[in-house]
Amino acid sequence: MTVPHHDGNLLQPPLAQDMIRLDPAFGTRFMLFVDTEEEFDWDAPFSRIGHGVTALAGMARGQAYFAAAGVKPIYVTDYPVIDDDAAAAMMGQWASDGAADIGAHLHPWVNPPHVETVNAANSYVGFLPEAVERAKLEALCERIEQRFGRRPIAYRAGRYGVGPNSARLLEEAGFLLDSSVRSRFDYSHQHGPDFHGLPQTPYWAGPTRSLIELPLSTAFAGLLRGGGERLYRAAQAMGPLAGALSRARMLSRIPLTPEGVPLHEAIVAIDALIAEGVPVLNFSFHSPTLEPGHTPYVRDEGNRAAFYAWWDGVLAHLARRGVTAATLDQFIAAVPMHGRACQAA
Repeated sequence: MTVPHHDGNLLQPPLAQDMIRLDPAFGTRFMLFVDTEEEFDWDAPFSRIGHGVTALAGMARGQAYFAAAGVKPIYVTDYPVIDDDAAAAMMGQWASDGAADIGAHLHPWVNPPHVETVNAANSYVGFLPEAVERAKLEALCERIEQRFGRRPIAYRAGRYGVGPNSARLLEEAGFLLDSSVRSRFDYSHQHGPDFHGLPQTPYWAGPTRSLIELPLSTAFAGLLRGGGERLYRAAQAMGPLAGALSRARMLSRIPLTPEGVPLHEAIVAIDALIAEGVPVLNFSFHSPTLEPGHTPYVRDEGNRAAFYAWWDGVLAHLARRGVTAATLDQFIAAVPMHGRACQAA
């Protein structure tokens, strides 16, 4: 039988043999990735200047909350944050204490080398020329190593912007895990990747299949959820129909994030993903959300209180469902390592 060729491109669905079956003892767990980035005006054009790294008190409060809850976040961190002395010192202490992991997060418009035109299309690093993506990735890895004493092993592209070369470049840079694939989302209308048809469960990526892809988690909910992604995309193509189906609770798409997702919907999504057999519920949010005034999701203290109330409710529901937190090391340890050799052979 001829095995179809697949170069491990993150924009293509994996082959059946690339799907990862975790150690059964791992069970169903959840993880938290924090897109740790500079503060900037989300409504303004992209710019290399005009940003700040000031939300440190909010980050410290958030870290204390999650540590008390037994959650070890993975702070996938971009260049302006690790280049800030105060931020790097604070996060380095968390890592030294074993309370957090530090990964990489690449915003190309503020990550050296600064060789490309700054615009919306070039905000997706995976669609820049291969040499530019490689150079920016290496600059970020080197700066993280300088700050924290080791190269990162976990990555998420800013704006989920992986492209056709990204998996290979991540393998070459020594990454073990990528979490850039936002399954069930399509950004092609704004120059970005289309993740249509990609799984919710972990799989091997990259040309040698030594890169673990852990997609962000998104559920379909409602009476028509069985129609899945195909029905949802068809409804979106018909303009107002998608909104009408969501309001009628017939079909909605719910990502696992406190940003713009009400608590009751998050609980529905958790239950739907568990029912699908998804072994890792992958939560995420942006670090500036931890301090009022930096993102649309937390504008004032009332919004921040609601943010933590959301987490109180989500963590309580996960506990009721028997879903406990997993660290980055625990997840990687649950991946059958022999799979790498098999896929590379």
